[in-house]
Amino acid sequence: MTTKQPSLARSAGEQWLNLASRIFPIRTLEPKPLLQAWVVYSQAIDFDVENQVMWKVLAMTLPSTRLRIDLVVAPTWDVTELVARHFEMMQAQTPSESCHVMSADDLFAAGVNLYALREHDVILGIAAFKLLETGHCELKSMHTRAEARGKGVGSALVQHILAEAAGLGISRVSLETGSEEPFAPARRLYQRHGFSYCTPFSDYVDDPLSVFMTRQI
Repeated sequence: MTTKQPSLARSAGEQWLNLASRIFPIRTLEPKPLLQAWVVYSQAIDFDVENQVMWKVLAMTLPSTRLRIDLVVAPTWDVTELVARHFEMMQAQTPSESCHVMSADDLFAAGVNLYALREHDVILGIAAFKLLETGHCELKSMHTRAEARGKGVGSALVQHILAEAAGLGISRVSLETGSEEPFAPARRLYQRHGFSYCTPFSDYVDDPLSVFMTRQI
């Protein structure tokens, strides 16, 4: 058996982690699925998967962080702070007559299901859904902390919202977002997750500064 050099094993492990971080949803970045998928990847690049040096180096390069998404049952200081940041940003970007953002007090008063994604207890993003009618809910208050953007937080939260809503028997999720350029990343995110443009729903009306999207689940 040919012994692989540690430097080569580390390089391959780092390449895999960079690749995996773009393929896997953020909440699946745990050692077990990564190691399982590593076997397939290492075979594809003709790496000896029984090489103990490689496994030890891979273990050193595995992400040490743990990410979780929790239902927020009561307002905490960090959730309130991030909701306030989202509220202020939306109000700064959209005229009041076209701004439908909800404050923390309004969210909890409306009985929404609010979720927070945390890394080592540091909140990175929030998302909520509000029941509109039987089988239909609205996605609200999607926000990723600026320092955490580009890490898949938004995708993880959208996936979680869809799964939670489906588990409650909801079959349709809709949303309202801005039509202007600052909201383009959000619109692309929703399209990647199966949302398509639709007419205004619930109490919304046509507004040139708003677009409406929906999908079945």
